[in-house]
Amino acid sequence: MEVILLERIARLGQMGETVKVRDGFARNFLLPQGKALRATKANKEHFETQRAQLEARNLERRQEAEAVAEKLNGQSFVLIRQAGETGVLYGSVATRDLAEAMTEGGFSVARQQIVLNHPIKTLGVQEVPVNLHPEVEVKVLINVARSPEEAERQARGESVFTREENNLDDLGLEVGAALAEAAGDDEEI
Repeated sequence: MEVILLERIARLGQMGETVKVRDGFARNFLLPQGKALRATKANKEHFETQRAQLEARNLERRQEAEAVAEKLNGQSFVLIRQAGETGVLYGSVATRDLAEAMTEGGFSVARQQIVLNHPIKTLGVQEVPVNLHPEVEVKVLINVARSPEEAERQARGESVFTREENNLDDLGLEVGAALAEAAGDDEEI
């Protein structure tokens, strides 16, 4: 199916271009969301009459997105989740969770604007891209931790597992010493 794009769409084309797409993509995404029109003669004429208005509206949206991008770029958001000792979450962090965290942080971001190829399933700090406009993308830091104290340690660059590993090493030495002492006691008997 041929459609006329009403806005820039990544890996597809710029506003005003006539492109050929699969029928399902056009019927299920582009047409219902108002991102394209069927490429009929009447729609082409209608688009040309509305082109200046569409370009002005697109420019206005882009400027608004750039203003938000200046504030949002590089921001860090903390999400507290339960996780096992190895750092694997008991659930996952999806775009809905990230959008809620950003909204609580004072930014209006829809979950569709967050580019997350797969859910976050481990503790740590991850960089996540956010598309505020088809032409404006920013990156935010998502800090997933078990507690606010752990989030602060992760933000400083500390590994949340090193302290636990050191404690286990100390515990292992203590257990080893106790076993050696017990073995030594057995030999004397």
